[in-house]
Amino acid sequence: MHPYIFGLILEILHGTFDIQQIIIIFAGHLYSLMEKITAIINPISGTASKKRIPTLLDQYIPQDKFEKRFFFTEYPGHAFELANQAVRDKVDYIIAVGGDGTVNEVAKALVDSTAVLGIVPMGSGNGLARDLSIPMDIRKAMEVIMERNVTTIDYCKANGHIFFCTCGVGFDASVSERFAEEKRRGPLTYLKDVVTEYIKFQPDIYEISLENKEALTKKAFLVTCANASQYGNNAFIAPHADMNDGLIDVAVISPITPFDIANLVVQMFTKQMRKNNKVEYFKTRKLTLKKKKPGAIHIDGEPVYMGETISIEVFQSGLRVISPLNPMPQVYDVPSFFSYINRLYEDIKPERNVTEKQSITGIIKNK
Repeated sequence: MHPYIFGLILEILHGTFDIQQIIIIFAGHLYSLMEKITAIINPISGTASKKRIPTLLDQYIPQDKFEKRFFFTEYPGHAFELANQAVRDKVDYIIAVGGDGTVNEVAKALVDSTAVLGIVPMGSGNGLARDLSIPMDIRKAMEVIMERNVTTIDYCKANGHIFFCTCGVGFDASVSERFAEEKRRGPLTYLKDVVTEYIKFQPDIYEISLENKEALTKKAFLVTCANASQYGNNAFIAPHADMNDGLIDVAVISPITPFDIANLVVQMFTKQMRKNNKVEYFKTRKLTLKKKKPGAIHIDGEPVYMGETISIEVFQSGLRVISPLNPMPQVYDVPSFFSYINRLYEDIKPERNVTEKQSITGIIKNK
């Protein structure tokens, strides 16, 4: 029996209760039955301001159904600490508001618990959100959260570091390392880092040991281990990856020339990577990856330094997440790719204009 009800019965038996006490007891009982929801907001992810997010969340989360709390992160790792505390406090729904790094921090505190992850995507890539068909519009993402359609997905570990979308070595790891050092985020910055890194990048030799198979030695531009199908921004590195199949999709891209890039990019954004003869795919539950020297690998887009040997394994159905009841169908053909590029350009323009205004302001101040 719930302690509030037990307390009320004792009051009645002793004849010491009054109407005010009954109201207080029942109000406390109803409050204890409310579901708990916590939002963890990264104020510096992506490029958009997050100042109005608590007000917006407050509008979408019913006051009479949820006990709600909102937090802004203040330093790297803070999102994990807040999410971990929320799990200990038996919070029902924990919402990550930010990009892939924020989502990873929050989600890894929730694995193998009863807490459910909700995502409001506000980052540069939003890989997990996109793979779950969560809308990029903040209000529509909140509507999905309020549907509370809960499913489970797999998660993976690379030398004990949890990831949900991808981890990898080679070119993408080098780009993530450079991007992490940037003061300004956004698609334009990322594109600049990709071009800069490609000019000086040298492919490496890797030994790949899949479960129950002989080791493979490959010279590769990159090796990506995918739980989800994409990096983010609908760049599908492993188009047939499934977050519910208990398997890792391993993509190995051989060294490429500048002449290969255009075709590879179009195929990546149209889910046609398997047609490229520079790309090999393998499926496995676990693998060991050996490289010549220690260095950065990327974990869901964030650089992590590891030794020469990396052990990677999948854990099935370990994370509870909210996904849309009726996801919008998506088309990934060549026309839609160029339409996407045009929208991306439109999104970049405000970022470019801000930079131009800052430059002009600086010139005026210096005169």
